Amino acid sequence: MDFIGRLIELARDNVEAGGRPFACLIVRDGAILVEAVNLVAQTHDPTAHAEICAIREASARLGTEDFRGCEFYILAHPCPMCLAAMYYCGPDRVTFVATREDYAPFYADDRRYFTLASFYDEIARPWPERLLPMVHEPDDAALDVYRLWRERNASG
Repeated sequence: MDFIGRLIELARDNVEAGGRPFACLIVRDGAILVEAVNLVAQTHDPTAHAEICAIREASARLGTEDFRGCEFYILAHPCPMCLAAMYYCGPDRVTFVATREDYAPFYADDRRYFTLASFYDEIARPWPERLLPMVHEPDDAALDVYRLWRERNASG
């Protein structure tokens, strides 16, 4: 099957339907397990990127967050949110078609605290230096929640 051709078709159809130009396929055993498109414009959910939508559906179908044996096909190099999500589920491989530099003349998604060009640099900054204001409010009781988790999930 032509996975890249199908990916491009999904993204094109999404744009024609008023969505954004991104799509994702998750492939397992040589067959498409999940197809997804970016639904941010349609749902007003900023996390509804194609990769995130695909991961949610595939996790439900597979009954696991472990994607060994799966491959992702995505239209564009992933944003940090989607990249992190793919690291968490650990597929065998990710194939992307367009770089940010490739599509930059045609598509911009600049936000309050970042642009696509600055996003990776912004995320890499130490948290006190990020443009998004972040405040650390330590409370030792928060660690009790993690202790409880360890107690309930200790092996042995």
